[in-house]
Amino acid sequence: MKARNLSMFMLIAMAMIPLAPPASAHHSFAAEYNADNPVTLTGSVTKMAWINPHSWVYIDVKKPDGNVENWAVEGGPPGTLIRAGFTKESLAPGTVIVVNGYRAKDGALRANGRDITLPDGRLLFVGGSNPDAPKDFPGTKK
Repeated sequence: MKARNLSMFMLIAMAMIPLAPPASAHHSFAAEYNADNPVTLTGSVTKMAWINPHSWVYIDVKKPDGNVENWAVEGGPPGTLIRAGFTKESLAPGTVIVVNGYRAKDGALRANGRDITLPDGRLLFVGGSNPDAPKDFPGTKK
């Protein structure tokens, strides 16, 4: 009787495999960003998107010729940012920040963030996916 139950269980389990939702692929840091191409951006926050699996900070960066580029800076998930000292008020639109990170390989106006320096000098870890990034980095004064 036990063998029959086990066989029935295996048959049902195998029949359910096609019903499982496909696992969504998650990009790696190395696939999208260049660790050998660090970038420092100074700009004004236009918006902050607190979404999973990556948060995004959008900043207007003024180029030497006067033109403005809107950059997207990828950060960690909201929980990581909160543990690092972020609040929803930390990056209000109009706040001028300095971002250290790594440029997108495809040349897009996109970076994987490492840290952000706020106007008062506090340094906030962005929780980016670079393998060399610290896992926790409490806000500190520079």
